[in-house]
Amino acid sequence: MPIKAEDLRLYLVMGSQDCLDRDPVAVLQAAISGGITCFQFREKHSARNLRETVELGHSLRALCRTHRIPFLVNDRVDLALILDADGVHLGQDDLPVPEAKRILPPSCVIGVSARSIPEARQAQQEGADYIGIGPMFATTSKPDAKQPIGPEALAEIRQALGDFPIVGIGGITVDNMAAVRQAGADGIAVISAITRADSPEQAAQQLRQCSR
Repeated sequence: MPIKAEDLRLYLVMGSQDCLDRDPVAVLQAAISGGITCFQFREKHSARNLRETVELGHSLRALCRTHRIPFLVNDRVDLALILDADGVHLGQDDLPVPEAKRILPPSCVIGVSARSIPEARQAQQEGADYIGIGPMFATTSKPDAKQPIGPEALAEIRQALGDFPIVGIGGITVDNMAAVRQAGADGIAVISAITRADSPEQAAQQLRQCSR
């Protein structure tokens, strides 16, 4: 299924490690009720073994399928295949896009993380379907996150890539998301702004309303 700009409007990235003591399936259900438009399963630095990760992934995948929300898997092409995901999101140190395309079905969406014009152009040229630009701001959700590049860098990448689908990620909240959208992002990707909120549903609703 091709990714559309509107699919990136409110993009939730989540694994069980992001949900505190709450059930990830319940958190995703609340986020879907609040209006997320895309979901990326990112199970990293958690206590779950591979069997448990696959079981959780199937539950989250089924929920996304019921609500027609694109279900993507972070980094792992093998897990994306096992879960019959709609696509995969790759970092700069992950499997190159051409190699991922050899393994994945033609219908699978491939997103790529980038923080510079050369990285973004390479992903575009290799056949990525969208690009995640960031980190926009400082974030505690990813222990290995690099230094923020800010909306200014996103604006430069937008100018270089034309109307290619772009989502901003990293430390985005209701208070700073306007700058990311004004810089040219088709949408925002968040983790803790939804998963750590007292009410994930209300947090998603607020982010969705502010993204108009």
